Amino acid sequence: MTTRPPVLFLAHRIPWPPNKGDKVRSFNILRHLARRHRVFLACFVDQPEDWQHVERLDQWCAGVYAERLDPLTARLTSLRGLLGGEALSLPYYRSARLRQWVQNTVRREGIVQAVVFSGPMAQYADIPELDSVVVDFCDVDSAKWVQYAARRAGPMAWVYRREGERLLAFERRAAQRATAALFVTEAEAQIFCRAAPEAADRVKVMQNGVDAEYFSPSSDLPMPWPAAGPVLAFTGAMDYWPNIDAVRWFAQEVLPALRARHPGLRFFVVGMNPTAAVRELAGADLVVTGAVPDVRPYLAHADVVVAPLRVARGIQNKVLEAMAMGRAVVVSADSAVGLAGEPGQAYVSAGTAAEFVAAVDRLLADAALRGRIGVAARRTVECHYSWAAHLGVLDALLDARPASAAPAAGALP
Repeated sequence: MTTRPPVLFLAHRIPWPPNKGDKVRSFNILRHLARRHRVFLACFVDQPEDWQHVERLDQWCAGVYAERLDPLTARLTSLRGLLGGEALSLPYYRSARLRQWVQNTVRREGIVQAVVFSGPMAQYADIPELDSVVVDFCDVDSAKWVQYAARRAGPMAWVYRREGERLLAFERRAAQRATAALFVTEAEAQIFCRAAPEAADRVKVMQNGVDAEYFSPSSDLPMPWPAAGPVLAFTGAMDYWPNIDAVRWFAQEVLPALRARHPGLRFFVVGMNPTAAVRELAGADLVVTGAVPDVRPYLAHADVVVAPLRVARGIQNKVLEAMAMGRAVVVSADSAVGLAGEPGQAYVSAGTAAEFVAAVDRLLADAALRGRIGVAARRTVECHYSWAAHLGVLDALLDARPASAAPAAGALP
C-alpha cells in the first residue's frame, strides 16, 4: 500500500469553520489536499471563538500548529515594517514559534512540498528542504492596498500606497521563488503578470468554487424575518473594510431612492463582527444581524441580493453562494470582473448609485425576471464553479514538481 506523501500547508487564518471568504477557499484546499496527502498545517487563530475548532482539523491533518494572533497586538507589531522598510503585512504575520514548528516538521516528516495560502505566509516557505512551493496569492493584495489609498486622504493614503509598493516587491520575490503562483481569476493573473513580468511563466489561475449541494435553492430553510415588504440582503464579514464601505455606500446613496419606490423595503446586512460604522446604520428598515448560525435562510428568502463592493479583488464567494441559491444578484462592476455567466441573464451588473437603483427597482418589480435570473445563476454555478474541477490545478502542480522551479536559496524577505 502506497503511503500518501506529506505536504506542508500554511494559512494566515485557521481554515475552519469556512464562514468567510478566505476561509471558504483555504478549507476547500485543505480538504482537497487531505484526499491525496498527509497534511501538516500551520496557521494563525485571530478570533477567540475559533479556538474551539482547532481539534476539528485533525480529521484532515496529520499535524496541526495553531498560534494565537491578537489583531491589536499584531497591528502594533506590524509597525516594525516602517523601520525595516518592508510591507506591514509581513511582521503582522511573523512568528518565531511558527517558523520553528515549520522547520522542525519539514525535517522530521521529510516534507518536500508546500502549499501556501495568502502571500505573507510565503515568508515561512524559504526552507532548503522544500523543492516545490505553490503560493496561492488568491488576489493581488498589493493592488488592493493601492485601491484603498485612492479612497483615502492624508497620512493613511500614504501608508496604503506604501503598503501596496512594498507588498508588491515581496510578492514578486515570493513568486519568483515558487513553483507556481496562483490567482483566483484570469484578470488578477494578468494584473500580476504586468506588475511582475519576470514571474509570468509561473502564474496560474485557480478559480473559486461553491458547494452547490449545501447552497441549494431546493433547501427547506426557515424564514429568518417577519413576512412584510421586499427584502434586500448583503452577506459578508463586517469587519472587512471593502464590505463596510460597500454597505455604508449602499445605505447612503442607493437605499433612500429604493425606499421611496418600495414602501416597506428592508435591507439585511448579514455577517460577523459588525464594526461601529456598520452598527450605526441600523434602523427599522436596515437590520444588522451580526454573526448568524446559517447564512442560507437569509439568501433563500431575500428578494434580491446585492454586492455593491467598490473595492473588490477576484471572485466574491458571497456572490457565488447567492447565485448557487438561485437568487437574483446585483453586483458592482468590480465584483463582476471574471464572473462566469452573461450579465443581465445570470446576474446584473451596476456601477453608479443610479444604476444600482434602476437594477434593484426593476428586479423588485418583476418576480418573473428575478426567477429567470435566479435559474440562470444556479446553472452558471453548476457549470463553472465546481471546487473539485478547479482544485485539480493543485494536483497537477504537486504531481509535476519540476526541478527547474525549485525555490532558490536564501530567506524571504
